[in-house]
Amino acid sequence: MSFFSKFFSKDKEQDLNKGLEKTKESFFSQITKAVAGKSKVDLEFLDELERILISADVGLETTVKIIDRLEQKVAVDKYLNTDELNSILKNVIISILDENNTKDIEDYDLPVDTKPFVMMVVGVNGVGKTTTIGKLSHQYKKRGKNVVLGAGDTFRAAAVDQLKIWAERSGAQFFSKGMNTDPAAVAYETTQYAVNNNADVAIIDTAGRLHTKKQLMEELTKIKKSIEKKLPGAPHEVLLVLDATTGQNAIEQAKHFTAATNVTAIALTKLDGSAKGGVVLGISDQFKIPIKYIGVGEGVEQLQVFNRKAFVDMLFA
Repeated sequence: MSFFSKFFSKDKEQDLNKGLEKTKESFFSQITKAVAGKSKVDLEFLDELERILISADVGLETTVKIIDRLEQKVAVDKYLNTDELNSILKNVIISILDENNTKDIEDYDLPVDTKPFVMMVVGVNGVGKTTTIGKLSHQYKKRGKNVVLGAGDTFRAAAVDQLKIWAERSGAQFFSKGMNTDPAAVAYETTQYAVNNNADVAIIDTAGRLHTKKQLMEELTKIKKSIEKKLPGAPHEVLLVLDATTGQNAIEQAKHFTAATNVTAIALTKLDGSAKGGVVLGISDQFKIPIKYIGVGEGVEQLQVFNRKAFVDMLFA
């Protein structure tokens, strides 16, 4: 039984393959050209590999780490052909993901001893934050969970209505205090509502904010504290949503959000629209925060749990 047939349905396997298509075409077509006619890894190839990795938005620090490890491996194993090089490169990338708290996840599991599980979702406008919440709600409801969505984005026009539509679509409960209300109060009362209504999971939206605006970033700390005041130990997850198509800007956003609040997991959206899927490696390596979900299409089922082995296997398929 293959890895994919064991953990992934055929549809999910196809979605992942299609979602990584642009990255694969860009990344591996360039590597194939770079190794053509070579019988060993030389400086010329390493320079070209560095350029390819950086163009895929892996990031300079992570690129240097990959090249250093590749050099160490080929010094021992001796590079002979393209397949062997791909195998070595694949193992180096898996080892980097393995070292940085990114674990293989099989499903949308919730801790059995935490109820309600409170998730606070953060990110800048336009990354697909509210859509990600809607898709998560769909997945949890599909598994028989009692879900509450809290409309903590109280400033963006139509944000409350957009989340309400997702709640109705997925069959989740919905809590809102309307527009232009205190988001910290919304977060507190959503948590209270989840406790009172025996919810399994509460997912709280927050206003999309520019990561360069200090005052807005500080508000995240206030929201987090208000949740904890109502339910000690919550939020149990602070999920940062990033847009893969923004490449290095996504890494810059992650720097600011991780400084402002205790981000515990990352969702990387719009991988299907980018040839810069290497940002997955850079984000994992630089922040040591698990990448938990990836978006590989617009469909409600196309938000997938991130599995490092499946991701790398498909990247090198």
